[in-house]
Amino acid sequence: MSEKLNALITSLPKEQARPLTEISKTRPQMESISSRNLLKYLPWVNVSGGYYRVNRRQVLEIRPGLVSFDTSHPAPEIYGPSLSQMPSLSKIKDDELLNRIAAVAEREEFAKNAPIVNGGTVPTHLHIIYSGKVSFFEPGVYDFANATGTMGPAQYFGGFGLYSDKDSPADATAPSYTYNAVARTNVVILKIEFAKIKDIIRDFMRATEDLHTYLYTRVEISEVFNKTNRKGEKIVDLFSGLHDNEPSIPSTFVAYDATPREYELHSGQTILKIHTKVADLYNSPYNQTEEQVRLTVEELREAQEHEMINNKSFGLLHNADFRQRIQTETGPPTPDDMDELLSKRRKTQYIFAHSKAIAAFTRECTKRGIYPNTVELDGKQTIAWRGVPILTCNKIPVVDGLTSIIAVRTGEENQGVVGLFQMGIPDEIESSMSVRFMGIDEKAIISYLITNYFSVAVLVPDALGILENVEVGIH
Repeated sequence: MSEKLNALITSLPKEQARPLTEISKTRPQMESISSRNLLKYLPWVNVSGGYYRVNRRQVLEIRPGLVSFDTSHPAPEIYGPSLSQMPSLSKIKDDELLNRIAAVAEREEFAKNAPIVNGGTVPTHLHIIYSGKVSFFEPGVYDFANATGTMGPAQYFGGFGLYSDKDSPADATAPSYTYNAVARTNVVILKIEFAKIKDIIRDFMRATEDLHTYLYTRVEISEVFNKTNRKGEKIVDLFSGLHDNEPSIPSTFVAYDATPREYELHSGQTILKIHTKVADLYNSPYNQTEEQVRLTVEELREAQEHEMINNKSFGLLHNADFRQRIQTETGPPTPDDMDELLSKRRKTQYIFAHSKAIAAFTRECTKRGIYPNTVELDGKQTIAWRGVPILTCNKIPVVDGLTSIIAVRTGEENQGVVGLFQMGIPDEIESSMSVRFMGIDEKAIISYLITNYFSVAVLVPDALGILENVEVGIH
């Protein structure tokens, strides 16, 4: 049969000719390389000594933080030590006492649009949001309910009622709610009664201590408020007015934070191994060692951007100020939500979002007949909102159809967000990236230590804002 086929072929078959030819080939390709816009557009500061200290003015205001939850149990539980993030409980430094307070929390569920608290009533509980969103409304000048914001999981309200001027379980002079709180979605609230908190503290107290050791009073809060500017920093005394009567000009100084935050450079490392036979013989047309290093460096850069977004110590998603975290009003990111995000800071320069969030935003714009403008960035037209470019960042997670949108002001001169690295490290191949030869072992395997040093710092709280719980599904 084969003889008959050969008789029909009158030229050299390609199967026989191909082994005699050279073949064109590409260098190794890598699908997971992304645009890495955060690394590209963030200003970078060269750090010496591995640390970057952010000096600020002294802040007297009690800054709030997020509460954490213990998810190892079937029912939601509050992680006790995180209660110290609440201004009303920030004096308490004992984890055992905080755990006792967390243990008496009661779960309560509210359906969508159900009232949670009503204006004019005296608060009796701390309200900690476990899931869902809560919106707040205050009466307007012309009897119109003004929406004053929305809170989401790990945020809380009603704590001002715990500020007591009397050493008693209930303070009859406590102020009442000035707003109505309404469930924007189905909501789960963990409530802690003020009376139980004070009883637990009394059981825990030493003989020489009273409630004021553990709880702020309204007098203390008022004194702090009178000594701070609108950002909670200690005021600078000055005179402003006419000098007709030769007034006394006060003396003053600008107080600094005595314990400034220091950012340590984070390291990403791996050991790359290549057999000497591969490195010696299989190097044409592409050098195997160079290609292995190139692809490993790309992977380290991808991991770097992921850490700068998600790392719990310094990542942007975990280092936004409590008041710079805002919630979407309806779920998807609307133009109103983006305006609210931009209004939280001066001179927002970039917005970073997952591509699914950008698609959800443009859908909402289309529904309203709005078309986002574009700006030129590096010679290309980029979608923007109010002149601020919106850049893709696939390291921002999308979990259960929810994601976040990050807005930043950048640069040291703008008191913004900056990337940190250190130039001039040994065997450096890129900025703050080194490849160090580690030797050849008894199996003829060459080892290279590849290291990347980096971090990211937020110089002042309003340099970074996050729009949280952004729904990316199609509605």
